[in-house]
Amino acid sequence: MKKIVSILVLVLAFTFSAQAQKEDRKERKERVKLSTEQQVDLAIKKMTLRLDLSEQQQEEVKPLIKAQIEERKAAKKVRKELKKADKKPTADEIYAMKNKKLDNQIALKNKMKNILNKEQFEKFEKMKIGRKMKGKKMLKKKKRLKKEEEEN
Repeated sequence: MKKIVSILVLVLAFTFSAQAQKEDRKERKERVKLSTEQQVDLAIKKMTLRLDLSEQQQEEVKPLIKAQIEERKAAKKVRKELKKADKKPTADEIYAMKNKKLDNQIALKNKMKNILNKEQFEKFEKMKIGRKMKGKKMLKKKKRLKKEEEEN
């Protein structure tokens, strides 16, 4: 009898914890969307803290960051529309998108190299690598969560 009760308690505890995790995921999806200007301001402030940017450098970097954020939003919108239409991009479309993204990254890197001094640029490159690693971790986590949801 004690074994049955303890098993039931464990099952109930597991069920409640799984339910709480699902609710946490829903809350994360309902994030508040910041405007482009707010995102730019936050990005500039973070860069200023990490790279010790001068006022002039902040003003020079601002339009670059704004353009980058707007392009990212536009690309996200295109991806969402394709997903809604349940249409997968062709190999040529994927090539064009990736090529455009890489061209933008090269252009940004060259412009940042002109704006920042050598020490700041080295820190900027390290930050970029860190963001890339963080993105990969988040992608793995997202895939794992999606797989768990499909199993349930």
